[in-house]
Amino acid sequence: MDARHVLGKLRRGDALDPEDVAWFAQGLAGEEVGDAQAGAFAMGVCLRPLSVAARVALTEAMRDSGNILRWELPGPVMDKHSTGGIGDAVSLLLAPAMAALGAFVPMISGRGLGHTGGTLDKLEAIPGLSTEIGEEKFRKIVGECGCAIVAASRDIAPADRRLYSVRDITSTVESIDLITASVLSKKLASGVNNLVLDVKAGSGAFMKSLDDARALARSLVETANGAGTRATALITDMSQPCALALGNALEVMEVMIALTDGDSDTTLAELTAQLGGEMARLAGMAGDRAEGAEMVRGVIVSGAAAERFGGMVAAMGGPADFVERWRDRLPAAPVVREVPAPRAGYLAAIDGEALGLAVVHLGGGRLRAGDKIDPSVGLSDVMMLGDEVGAGDPLAIVHAATADAAEAAVAACLPAFRIEDDVPDLPDLILEEVA
Repeated sequence: MDARHVLGKLRRGDALDPEDVAWFAQGLAGEEVGDAQAGAFAMGVCLRPLSVAARVALTEAMRDSGNILRWELPGPVMDKHSTGGIGDAVSLLLAPAMAALGAFVPMISGRGLGHTGGTLDKLEAIPGLSTEIGEEKFRKIVGECGCAIVAASRDIAPADRRLYSVRDITSTVESIDLITASVLSKKLASGVNNLVLDVKAGSGAFMKSLDDARALARSLVETANGAGTRATALITDMSQPCALALGNALEVMEVMIALTDGDSDTTLAELTAQLGGEMARLAGMAGDRAEGAEMVRGVIVSGAAAERFGGMVAAMGGPADFVERWRDRLPAAPVVREVPAPRAGYLAAIDGEALGLAVVHLGGGRLRAGDKIDPSVGLSDVMMLGDEVGAGDPLAIVHAATADAAEAAVAACLPAFRIEDDVPDLPDLILEEVA
């Protein structure tokens, strides 16, 4: 077996055997596969999709290319993964809520990608907090607080790290097979027994259409199950932001409002309850998703989830009094501008990708590898679909480092909002369930 053998089969259109992709994944983690061969493999898989068996084998081999965590804890070990969207701060609310219910959530998360924000970048908007945690400390925090949200160490799925860097520069990021193997290799290496996948569909997601989201959800679920981990997926609406803000510190503020005010009348809170309800059902903690959702709402309203979040923040280097004084602790941008509605009517559509890119250009994301993020910038008070607006009313509020950046963001955001005379039909939050 060598790289040329595998690439030759791809070129000829021959089906790859599980042994072929398993060898290639191990070669990515070592020195047997060169960069050119890795790029050829990514393009070949993009053009000639894998069988289910080969996709499972690729995922398992990428998982097994590094350390696999094992847990001995007095409760179910679980996680949630989102395929990416705008204003999606659900993980920061969901992990402590599930911990408050007695579960353990060792969440290995990522940074911003493209127009979507990253959970790690949001969490690191909290002063002093670091998501770069060693395995021993990671285990300690999960055991004591019930949850920890950290970056993958270099020992977790190194084959994925290698392949992803190649995919990013070879225009093969969108391959469902490679997305599936990338997501699940890290999640399964974290040692979870139960996994719920939040697959986004809509203007603010990578998968714009329901058909594409459905195909990805099915791939993720059948591959996770094939690799021995219980998994289900909810396809959720991303035609508008999950939260009323986009940007790292601004999204943390939305999470803290939900945790400390017990406000469940938001998309962020309801999506958290639904995903948490599915996690509870999958782990046998609730009879169905509705019962589990009520349990999640209960620990958020009671303050139990906030207590878990505060403990996690302090254990990861953040302020010990963050839950009590979060308004004083989070950074604020010096320039604030409104995005004025050009006419009266009802908000009928939002170009989520355009809003996400506006935040990136403000400095809330990365245009190039290595860019430093400004955690204070972004958009707040974003109007939602169906809201009635008057001419000149703010559609969103820009938070920027300079006046010029603020004006550029206003200009970029204005075309992202479509206003019409009639009230639009509003999409369901949960579009489908895939089991």
